[in-house]
Amino acid sequence: MVERRADGSAGDANYGIIGRNYTSYRQPDPSIARQIHRALGPAQRILNVGAGAGSYEPTDRVVTAVEPSASMRAQRPGHLTRAIDAVAESLPFADSSFDASMAIFTIHQWKDLEAGLREVRRVTRGPIVMMSCAGDLVERFWLADYAPGMAAIEASRYPALERLSAALGRIEVETVPIPLLCTDGFNEAYYGRPEMFLDEGARLANSAWSFVDRATSDGYVARLRRDLEDGTWDARHGHLRTQPAFEGALQLFVSHA
Repeated sequence: MVERRADGSAGDANYGIIGRNYTSYRQPDPSIARQIHRALGPAQRILNVGAGAGSYEPTDRVVTAVEPSASMRAQRPGHLTRAIDAVAESLPFADSSFDASMAIFTIHQWKDLEAGLREVRRVTRGPIVMMSCAGDLVERFWLADYAPGMAAIEASRYPALERLSAALGRIEVETVPIPLLCTDGFNEAYYGRPEMFLDEGARLANSAWSFVDRATSDGYVARLRRDLEDGTWDARHGHLRTQPAFEGALQLFVSHA
């Protein structure tokens, strides 16, 4: 039995707190959505595990969403189906119920990754498409210079490719290019818009920030604000403000049956 928080959150982050304004900052980005939907192939019946507020769910196919957090389920827009209250480690579906499954920014929060992956494969006939980050690339992003503790925590949470492969077999890996005006506000989405990290709501829409105490977080933000005001950040990274896309830690992992 997976232990869950008051709002149902089953991972290490409490979405009953940090998820309240999630959709104000985390909207699906069209270019990323196209890459995910291509990876799903021709599948018509799709399971979305750890579905959150429904980002990246195709609207031209039959999607079943699973999300343990009541706060996140409540933020799903009206045009999407209601999400089922369940966790990846115990899916309430028969074997081979779905043509494909998707798991977007969620596998790093599963309490028992291997059990969750086995369950997803059990109920999926075709591809399993997971969007996550390569932990060894997270700390190469410039934000790690300003928020080293947060970046280290974030990097440690993402499962290595070897763990995914051990559970699912061969995994295809695609780098996901992030557009300059990415509408999905994960950390790297602001690669050319550093001022966004001065917004507490934008920070808390990234769960890794919730593991850093307030005093430490305030110190990180104060240093970034100072470097933005005196031009230090732009002297080092200003070219990113006009760079059309950024290839960092964000990756798509695809397991075929």
